[in-house]
Amino acid sequence: MGNNPAGPGLKLGKTLSDADVIELSASSGFTPEKVREWHSGFIKDCPSGKLNKKKFVEVYKQFYPTGKAEKFCEYIFRAFDNDSSGNIDFCEFLIAISITAQEEPKKKLEWAFSMYDIDRNGFIEKKEMKKIMEAIFDLLGEEKKGTNTPQLKVDQIFTRMDVNGDGKLSKEEFISGCLQDDYLRRLLAPSAS
Repeated sequence: MGNNPAGPGLKLGKTLSDADVIELSASSGFTPEKVREWHSGFIKDCPSGKLNKKKFVEVYKQFYPTGKAEKFCEYIFRAFDNDSSGNIDFCEFLIAISITAQEEPKKKLEWAFSMYDIDRNGFIEKKEMKKIMEAIFDLLGEEKKGTNTPQLKVDQIFTRMDVNGDGKLSKEEFISGCLQDDYLRRLLAPSAS
């Protein structure tokens, strides 16, 4: 794996060595027992050791049965797939779970920023935010009419967050804006409270 966030050279298979568990525990913040538990479940669901996009969407849809999860899943999957292999391996999965499960809002917001920065240029532009808003609306089954449209939400977000008025959000503007506004934090990073 090229961009292994847990450490260079960590190659994981169907079993974890004690050294693998220690390294993953240190990088994720999970106890060694929890790492083994997550790995066991991951291998049970993904015997190949890889989670592909189709399976990811299948699993994610279970949490939003009334919405359309496909578009939003694309963005989440891309953010989890650190090495852009088209699959999520256990290491990427565990690091992503640790980020989304932790208490610190700033870390969750950094991850949300990486998901919303679709072209990975270090900024969220209006067109990127609009795609994300459309995906969120679809996911939640929101009606897109009147004052409740993705474009209006994007305009509101940029009015509040784009401090320097350059038409794009830096990571700092995004994180600061979300930390200062409960509504935006709940909308853009629901579990970052």
